[in-house]
Amino acid sequence: MGQGSYRFERFLLDTSDRRLLRDGAPVEINARYFDALALLVREQGRLVNKDRFMDEVWRGIPVTDEALTQCIRTLRRLLGDDAASPRFIETVPKHGYRFIAALEEDASAPVPPRPVAHTAEPSPWQRLAVLGGAGTIGGGMAGLLGGLAYGLGASSQPLQPGPGATSILLVLVALTVLVGIVGGAGVSFGIAAANFRRSQPSAWSVAGGAVGGLLVGALAKLLGLDAFALLVGRSPGDITGAPEGFILGAAAGLGLSLAARTGVPRLRSGMLMAAALGAVAGAIIVAAGGRLMAGSLDLLARAFPASGLRVAELGWLLGERGFGPVTHLLTAALEGALFVSFVVGATLLAERHWRGSVAERA
Repeated sequence: MGQGSYRFERFLLDTSDRRLLRDGAPVEINARYFDALALLVREQGRLVNKDRFMDEVWRGIPVTDEALTQCIRTLRRLLGDDAASPRFIETVPKHGYRFIAALEEDASAPVPPRPVAHTAEPSPWQRLAVLGGAGTIGGGMAGLLGGLAYGLGASSQPLQPGPGATSILLVLVALTVLVGIVGGAGVSFGIAAANFRRSQPSAWSVAGGAVGGLLVGALAKLLGLDAFALLVGRSPGDITGAPEGFILGAAAGLGLSLAARTGVPRLRSGMLMAAALGAVAGAIIVAAGGRLMAGSLDLLARAFPASGLRVAELGWLLGERGFGPVTHLLTAALEGALFVSFVVGATLLAERHWRGSVAERA
């Protein structure tokens, strides 16, 4: 980027010393946004498209369109500009931005150069770890809430204190948290891997989430059935596994992809959309003959009647005698909504913080 000083209205942009002055007073601006303003000023009167910003300002770091939008919004605020009636930065819809203010290059204001601190650029591997880890935590949180609900509802005496009910509650919470963490890790790291070189979640998120859920579901089912066979001599039956993981993972990937494509501005909106997709996924699983956690617990309760589990009580709350088809469908829909919304919500939150940290790097 060319060196020199540029004056426009009350401002002086000194690219040699990397300062922006208004009426001689410094304006606080981070390094990334300074580079964006310098690029616009250097190309005064000419269109600067998104690719130019990505190449020369972010230098290939994968960021979303929202990062550029936030950058321009901040520059306008610092300059006192108005997007509806711009004096400095004009938006060219669907193409980019243009600096429209008259300016003069001012070489008479030399300033001594100073060293600029350089920080290591974040790598795609860092982004994969951040987003995958966030989704893993989201899955664990969903498992915690589900475990508390089922632990209280499925213990033999849920409303009376005693070691039996307490033990069942603790075991179920531990089990569902573990399942949530493992499932969240498989789905979220699958999604992050599918978008390894992309600046935002794409349609590949669906495939990544589905494959991650499929692999983790298959492995968890295999280990679970083997554990029962080893410890008690028989299997409880067809517990949740690969098909269920595939469908839930695809729903999570679709939720992230849609949130990115539609530009969902709020975390709550993204989670609500993901919850709806998760509920549909849970219902599809039951309709296809599969089962999630509640259905698997029902199998365990029937296979091991002395275990103390009373999953049938969940059905009584819905007017059924035992764990019937309505209870099975509704619990699966709720589980799907909880898991997918928490995985997507945690990933969106991590993505937001990631974009912010990247934008703030000098």
